[in-house]
Amino acid sequence: MIVDAHQHFWNIETGDYPWLTPDAGVLYRTYAPEDLAPELQAAGVDATILVQAADSYAETDAMLAQADAHPFIAGVVGWVPLTRTEEAAEAIARYGKHRKFVGVRHLIHEEPDPDWLVRESVLESLGLLAAAGLTFDVVSLLPRHLEHVVTIAERHPELRIVIDHLSKPRIKDREWEPWAGLIARAAACPNVHAKVSGLVTEADHATWTVADLRPYVDHAVEVFGPERLMFGSDWPVALLAAGYRSVFDAAVELVGETGRDLVFGDTAARFYGFS
Repeated sequence: MIVDAHQHFWNIETGDYPWLTPDAGVLYRTYAPEDLAPELQAAGVDATILVQAADSYAETDAMLAQADAHPFIAGVVGWVPLTRTEEAAEAIARYGKHRKFVGVRHLIHEEPDPDWLVRESVLESLGLLAAAGLTFDVVSLLPRHLEHVVTIAERHPELRIVIDHLSKPRIKDREWEPWAGLIARAAACPNVHAKVSGLVTEADHATWTVADLRPYVDHAVEVFGPERLMFGSDWPVALLAAGYRSVFDAAVELVGETGRDLVFGDTAARFYGFS
């Protein structure tokens, strides 16, 4: 099974996406399962993980409805109010009854507080996720966010955590530190995983090459090992820089033969808990 462990859908007519404005260019339109299905078939991808793009119950409900209607969606990473622990507990119990609800994410990179992730209420709610057997996607942008991954991993060693987009290294500017050191610190926690996703949009959108991405992916393979890495297309966000097949082919080239089955399927299936 080949798995795309990170993709999105959104409907700009029915959904509320504060970050999605006309300035977003090609992203400012509705993207639905019918748009992605031909791309998956052409690339030979069997299943996907659908990840939230808005911090709302409506977004989670819509994604679960899409998962019910489209078998290729193997799991949904939704949203619950992590800052409101009692309400989070109720939402986790409610959504946890759905067989495809596999984890939670919050758009922490949109929060003005760089320490949002380590608020005591959030830390308590993450403990509820761990107890329910659910996962946590961390969409980190700042070095501070990546530092906090270690904090939550140590606070909840039983919580399965995945860093989206390798924490968005500044590929276009060829920056290396502090990203390289911080990602290695996070990888030292055995319950932390990472996604080889969202990299083309961190490179130069017009001129990126596989060689631009390689140092960052090689470092991730070195510190995590393929058993804790998973491929994600980050479609349709990736369309800012490349089509689905280009992103997929680049990832195949970057990962290479060793560990390919893990990165392109087995890690995601084990992490998110589907077969």
